[in-house]
Amino acid sequence: MNGHANGAATHDYDVVIVGAGISGVNAGYRVQSNLPGSTYTILEARSDLGGTWSLFKYPGVRSDSDLHTFGFPFNPWTKPNSIATGESIIEYMEDTARKFGIDKHIQFRHKVASANWSSDEQRWRLEVDGDGRRKVVYAKFIIMGTGYFDHDKPLQTVIPGLEDFKGTRVHPQFWPKELDYKGKKMVVIGSGATTITILPAVVDGGVGSVTMLQRSPSYIMSTPQHKEGDPVPLYERVLPTWFSLRLKRLQFILLGWGMFLYCRTFPNHARNFITAAAKSLLPPDFPMEPHFKPAYNPWEQRLCFCPDADFFKCFASGRAHVVTDTIKRVTATGIELNSGEKLDADIIVTATGLALQFCGNIALTVDKKPVSIPDSYMWRASMLTDVPNLGLSIGYVNASWTLGSDTAARLLTRLIKFMRDNGYTSATPSISDDERRNPRSPLDLKSTYIKEGQNLLPHAGSTGPWLPRNTYFQDNWNASRADLRKGLRFEKVST
Repeated sequence: MNGHANGAATHDYDVVIVGAGISGVNAGYRVQSNLPGSTYTILEARSDLGGTWSLFKYPGVRSDSDLHTFGFPFNPWTKPNSIATGESIIEYMEDTARKFGIDKHIQFRHKVASANWSSDEQRWRLEVDGDGRRKVVYAKFIIMGTGYFDHDKPLQTVIPGLEDFKGTRVHPQFWPKELDYKGKKMVVIGSGATTITILPAVVDGGVGSVTMLQRSPSYIMSTPQHKEGDPVPLYERVLPTWFSLRLKRLQFILLGWGMFLYCRTFPNHARNFITAAAKSLLPPDFPMEPHFKPAYNPWEQRLCFCPDADFFKCFASGRAHVVTDTIKRVTATGIELNSGEKLDADIIVTATGLALQFCGNIALTVDKKPVSIPDSYMWRASMLTDVPNLGLSIGYVNASWTLGSDTAARLLTRLIKFMRDNGYTSATPSISDDERRNPRSPLDLKSTYIKEGQNLLPHAGSTGPWLPRNTYFQDNWNASRADLRKGLRFEKVST
């Protein structure tokens, strides 16, 4: 239905999905396949599809999860390589959106400014800035495919004297397309997946020298990349393609979960295994202490993977270096360390992490009353307490993002169907005082960016439907079979 309210065009949908990244495209498929006849749209603030993958343009940008599980279950990744470049992920997402007609439902350059739930009308009213004008969109249900980090600003880290640096400063989230680093001296501050991706890429791209400056090291593992022309496993040769792709996906799910369990159950053995593997891939006599011996146990922070050991191999070039130290101050020409060492630099890259943000910084209100996300609890990691008909799509910190966002999309579409079948107009998570005891973080990692953003996150509980997202197998069961009445309050309101 189209009309006008206060001069703004209005549009009505059964479901509005916010964000056209992995979660948004996934949710679009689940809405149109599980809720036939429903009207839906995907509102995307940027001018292209892809979310994180259309934003990040730093050298070598790639997935840090295998594509057999990071890819969509309804459109399996068919290429042999499990770790994929950002560019090929975008191509895959665009192909998926076209193949299933999801692209026809995406409205680009449509940024949601605010959303208010009206109990009287039993629907959401979204204020949307679209193509230079304000629009009003109504929805019976919203699914947030906005991820959990801020696209507009990175994690703010205090680096003394950084403003005095006369060279080029870059944050990977906003890598300048025209940046020429050939023959230059580069220092990358950080030790996470982004740094581990950038180092081998800039070495291949002709950097003069690149130094990874880390306060503390991370666990890094090589993962083999299969290529076109490599021997094909027997099961892929004899089984139908659709079945072998499902088998491969299951294999990678089990491998990932098995690795996580191994690290958490036998941390000392896992530490020795990972560091021994790293030593075998580094140049002879490369010092392991302190550069490759983290102070924490494996999987207390996210494990980093590099395809075909490219990160370890780049040190053999003589142009890649690692320094484990803390910064005293940045000068006009480089970085002075607390050890007294000085790193000369033409370019400083601050790969210091992402800023957490839930629900895309949209001003959420219920009957004009602001929603406090940090005071909320998460129902099955997919809805917020006291907020009706609003779904969240978040993934795992210990497995592929898509595994979690797909179980959320399936759970939410099952909930919408359940409401429709029973004549309910709203579903609102409601938690008791007893269930609020012993709150937990919904993201079970000790990474700096999660510690820094903890006060922005909702809580998870310790029992029942309030537990944080943990295992794909449990969430997969919940998406299909869990009791939807547990933890939810349903209403039938005539409008």
